[in-house]
Amino acid sequence: MDHPTEPVSARARRVLTGGGARSLLAGALVAFSLPPWGFWPLAFVGVIVFGLALGEEPTRRSAARRGFLFGLSWMAIGMAWMWFLTVPGYLFSACLFAAFHAAAAAISPTGRWRVIGRPAAHTLVEAIRLGFPFGGVPLATLGISQAGGPLLFVARIGGVVVLTWIVFQVGFALAGFVTDRRSRHGAAGIAACVVAVAVAAVAPSGNDTGAALTVAAVQGGGEQGTTALDVPSRIVTQRLLAATDTISPDPDLDLVVWPENGVDVNDQALTDSDAYREIAAQAARLGVPFAVGITIDSEFSAYPTEGAFVNAQVVITPAGEVTSRYEKVRIVPFGEYVPLRGALEAIGAPVDQIPSDAVAGRDPAFIELPDGTRLGVMISWEVFFGGRGRAAADNGTAFLLNPTNGASYTGTILQTQQVASSRLRAVESGRWVVQVSPTGFTAFVTDRGEVLQRTDVSEQRVIRSEVPLRDGTTWFQAIGTVPWALAALVVLLLSRRANVRARASA
Repeated sequence: MDHPTEPVSARARRVLTGGGARSLLAGALVAFSLPPWGFWPLAFVGVIVFGLALGEEPTRRSAARRGFLFGLSWMAIGMAWMWFLTVPGYLFSACLFAAFHAAAAAISPTGRWRVIGRPAAHTLVEAIRLGFPFGGVPLATLGISQAGGPLLFVARIGGVVVLTWIVFQVGFALAGFVTDRRSRHGAAGIAACVVAVAVAAVAPSGNDTGAALTVAAVQGGGEQGTTALDVPSRIVTQRLLAATDTISPDPDLDLVVWPENGVDVNDQALTDSDAYREIAAQAARLGVPFAVGITIDSEFSAYPTEGAFVNAQVVITPAGEVTSRYEKVRIVPFGEYVPLRGALEAIGAPVDQIPSDAVAGRDPAFIELPDGTRLGVMISWEVFFGGRGRAAADNGTAFLLNPTNGASYTGTILQTQQVASSRLRAVESGRWVVQVSPTGFTAFVTDRGEVLQRTDVSEQRVIRSEVPLRDGTTWFQAIGTVPWALAALVVLLLSRRANVRARASA
């Protein structure tokens, strides 16, 4: 019950010692279900605690307040790595997504239908943030929390949206059983989750073609928490070259993969640079093509834009030719470009920390090897988006690459969540994923989401695996996220309508 006339300090104490405190605890439990902590059952426990904090019949104001505190605790902890990218962006994102969950809590039905409507509402706002704002900021999602759990295979039918709904549905239903052990609505929600899991267990998961490529992924090593100002790009390239030099010529080797930003070329074409000549020499020595992450001025890209740059992955053959290139489509807001740059500059925001903006590339999202094999590409940030995974798995690609660069971030929150995202994209697409980073983590991920040979942070190392070439499709690859988000919206609307009818007939 709200007390609008009580002093602000008394109201704050009440919020933080009652339902508000439980909501903060619930959000923290969800956050600690995420990597690097990664205890996936805590996601369910956090939702149960949040359901109990909301209660059966909260006012809209009370529900919104508790939803905000739940979301704020979850996002502030789960996205803490973003502090090292952009403090204003971190604060804005945490508060914005907390507000999303405040809205979800406020519009959810109360009473018996809450155990159906609340999961749908909170799933819906999680689906919205996959694409809004700035094209989406899919950080610290419940899907990421389940990448290390037994439900990962469900991603092949509905990606993170269905995984998110299952966590919310099970958690809110169990919270409902605390107050009404005979809740038919809670039982129906649990039954729906069981059906979804059973369907996912037999749903298509792609096919092995019987062919494979032996791939070497190169991690150059170096300190975490550094920027290009601390470690010049030339040093990054030299470390990668030193690691590559440890690879012996081998007729079984088919491909060498370098990470994002392995080469940074200013004011000249890639093929005019010393780095290019050194990589071409290594490709000739080993007799295999290289897939290399490059950063170049946009004037030398496929879509020139004055004063901008491009983040791309290219193929360099043993003959020294650049035969294929993919330019990153989903670029990082406040990392690779500044949204509303002019407006922010006018109010004195430090936009000079990102002096030039990246230019977004275009699909198709693959590179092609000299033998015609197509590899899907998701560069760094793109691996957090199921839609980019779908784009990478289109056009007959045999496996996926995630060249990335997490060197700027202190700690391993981002890096471990990126590995979890690679696991999600692998299961969603039915393809292996090769993730490669300059300072960690580098890993091979199977089509079932199993992580093989993950490197340690900062070590210089080359890992190698035979990667099966796969084809076929999954339900998620075929239909994506939108139908599941629309289903959540329909369930929310129907549960609200049923709640109104139930109250009218009471």
